[in-house]
Amino acid sequence: MSVDLSLTSPAPAVAPPAWKRRSRWQRARQVWVPLLRRPGFSLALLIVVFALLCALAPQALSGFDPYATSALDKLSAPSAAHWFGTDELGRDLYTRVVYGARLSVLAASLAVAIALLGGLGIGVLAGFAGGRIDAALMRLVDVLLALPSLLLALAIVTAIGFGTVPVAVAVGMGIIPGFARTTRAEVLRIKTLPYVEAARLGGASWTRTLWRHVLPNAWGPVAVLATLDFGAAILATAGLSFLGFGAAPPAAEWGTLIANGRHFLITAPWVSLLPGSFVVAVVFSLNHLARSAEEHAR
Repeated sequence: MSVDLSLTSPAPAVAPPAWKRRSRWQRARQVWVPLLRRPGFSLALLIVVFALLCALAPQALSGFDPYATSALDKLSAPSAAHWFGTDELGRDLYTRVVYGARLSVLAASLAVAIALLGGLGIGVLAGFAGGRIDAALMRLVDVLLALPSLLLALAIVTAIGFGTVPVAVAVGMGIIPGFARTTRAEVLRIKTLPYVEAARLGGASWTRTLWRHVLPNAWGPVAVLATLDFGAAILATAGLSFLGFGAAPPAAEWGTLIANGRHFLITAPWVSLLPGSFVVAVVFSLNHLARSAEEHAR
């Protein structure tokens, strides 16, 4: 009597998919190498890295004291000794810009962190709960979206006081609605996908499904929005500092530096234009990095 060996022999081992066999380094190279080959992306990345170095280790990028005055050198034009020139008190303007990155980047980071946490909380709750909770939260977000973010930030900072932290809180509250909308849309999309339904049918709780399946897959668009809004937060904090709501003098802050030079636009335009150009370059670079990453992900 013959025996069908196909019923008794073990099934052949199935090789894992190719993407699982690749190492993290290989996957990272496939993402970053094409992007780094673009001159615009590489330049934008260098500008952003330089701004972060200014915030983390300003003393390594300039040998001047940002608060040292010199009456003989006041309003000196850019030169080999003073790359950005000097201000009305003879302080080295390049050094002031470098040291000003610490407060400006700190304020923007705090603002984005507040918006990210608040927006994620509102968006996840609205997307998961649905019904009346979703409707109530989205009507609140619609009201906040109807107000210009800078106007809302001005109202908040006027109520809670001046300084770097109040400015960051005000800006963060102003950009929460965008994060809430994006997060809610991603949660609603992912919640209906087959693998989420399979996890629920397998007995996974909503909390486990949220942490293991929904949030990791919804993070991509939110991270891109965080990068975009980081540049917007830098502009907003610089704008509030320009209006006098930021750190008190003589603290170096990008918005304050631009504001201090507005009285010398005719006689010494570099006092405002060079710090302003640096801020614009950083914001454009952040936007370019975010847009390039989004296009590559598609």
